[in-house]
Formats: sequence, C-alpha cells, structure tokens
Amino acid sequence: MNLSTPSQENIEFMIEDLKKKLQLVNSGLIQGDDYTVDQYDDIKELYDMVMKMPGFSVRDMEGIVSELGSLKKK
Repeated sequence: MNLSTPSQENIEFMIEDLKKKLQLVNSGLIQGDDYTVDQYDDIKELYDMVMKMPGFSVRDMEGIVSELGSLKKK
C-alpha cells in the first residue's frame, strides 16, 4: 500500500495496523472513520514511529492511544 498519498483508505489501513501492533483490547474504540484526511500527516507520523518501535511500555501505549484520541474528529 502506498501511504505517501493522503486518503481515507490509507488512514483506515494505518489505524487498523496500529491497533494490531499495539494489541489493543478495546480496539473498537478507535476506528479509521473517526479521522479525516486533514489529520493525515499527524497519523502518518505516529504510524511511522510506532511501526519502528520493537516493543511498548504501558506508558508508551497510553501516550500513543492518547494521541490517537486527541486526533479524532470533533
């Protein structure tokens, strides 16, 4: 998948990938359609960072989930 092009489909792909990588228990709380293409760069930056991390502390996960929550459309 070419993630260099901002699109809703790419956002949904990245959100699903993030949920898998983070192994979220309540993954239903975060959905790709909660985000808009206007937030694409922020989501892509978070996605790139998370995908490079070999593991996560509880604090890391809380920070990542908090950031995803703050990016949700209002």
